[in-house]
Amino acid sequence: MMNPPASVVTLLREPQSIPETGLNPGFLYDLTLKVLYFNGELSGLAFANILKLPYTNVVDRVLGFLIKEDLVAITGSVGFGDRGYNYVITQKGSNKAQEALARSQYYGPAPVALAHYNAVIRAQTIGEIQITRDELRSALKHLVISDTMLRRVGPAANSARSIFLYGPPGNGKTTVAQAISTLFTTHVYVPYAVEVDSQVIQVFDALSHLPVEEPPQARESARDSRWALTRRPFIVTGGELGLEALDLIFDPVSKVYQAPHQMKSNNGMFLIDDFGRQLVRPRDLLNRWIVPLENRVDFLTLQTGKKIEIPFDVLIVFSTNLNPTDLVDDAFLRRIRHKIEVPNPTWEEFREIFTRMCVRRNVPYDEEGFRYLVMEHYIKVKREPKAVHPRDLLDQIIDYAKFLDVEPRLTKELIDAAIEAYFVKL
Repeated sequence: MMNPPASVVTLLREPQSIPETGLNPGFLYDLTLKVLYFNGELSGLAFANILKLPYTNVVDRVLGFLIKEDLVAITGSVGFGDRGYNYVITQKGSNKAQEALARSQYYGPAPVALAHYNAVIRAQTIGEIQITRDELRSALKHLVISDTMLRRVGPAANSARSIFLYGPPGNGKTTVAQAISTLFTTHVYVPYAVEVDSQVIQVFDALSHLPVEEPPQARESARDSRWALTRRPFIVTGGELGLEALDLIFDPVSKVYQAPHQMKSNNGMFLIDDFGRQLVRPRDLLNRWIVPLENRVDFLTLQTGKKIEIPFDVLIVFSTNLNPTDLVDDAFLRRIRHKIEVPNPTWEEFREIFTRMCVRRNVPYDEEGFRYLVMEHYIKVKREPKAVHPRDLLDQIIDYAKFLDVEPRLTKELIDAAIEAYFVKL
């Protein structure tokens, strides 16, 4: 991977004092008490590892205050120096921890301040990535795509803004979007959590953010461990998406917020698949994106009613099988940077897909069998070819061949059986 930009390295310098964490001391005292309350006994070094904060001048100062206030006590030592001291919570500290837990049950890595989060997101923007024609062709080499389609997809990916993929089902819109995501090979830093007015928003998600090993340069310099180095996010949602998932999600029990999809997608890609199939009206869903698409910022709402501003540094992709004009009006489509139709394959493209799939499925390609398939089951019945058909029909042929205990081949018998099982007769 490329080393992170110098601006990001500077922003992620390890805090050298409590003020440099960007967090209120009272918040750190409460967080440390909650960590000890749930762990029973910890060393100074263990505290630093859990909180992702340096021991010197930060964790040691926090523990020193808690000891002075009789909230924490030292029970012994497991090594040399005060890092090895073991700490336990006192009764007074336990009462204080329970009060803190009533306000928020979050405990773990110390969050970063909202202003710090916004600065880092802007510094590692996805807009700085440049995708070349050769890189795109390599990423899509497993697909049969025309040069016309490549010329449309390339600039759309480089825009790092918004794409509307539309066309009949079964032709690889989702696959194209997934291939685009593989082109974003640089890595980014994602915070475990963000703090706003002593409220915690959990951002890092093990399902969405894939950690990677630090480059040597980063390992040699002391950086803020509250950020995880990950692949650029690629988050996919489908028919289950609702408006509530696009704002801060508050858990009334833990009193902790979960970041919405677009916040977790920052510096990466967010695919809304099967657009138009959601329970919420398409128009309402699209209206939610007008400000982010135009101004590259998003506004989220806390339980208190306070709105916070975060960057919207996302390549957002809408994918639909429905007619775009039935879903949205011209005013919204103008806000989408690139509109790309993914049509049915031509007969030549269909043959190429079929040939490739025969190799992958270890079924001998036979031109006579392919012609029979096309003439009898497509042209005669006026059936349109789909990019997904070769894969699915060959799988059907393999299933029938196993049952009949014969080699899977493009025979009329096996082709007819596959067609009958795959397509529904109305």
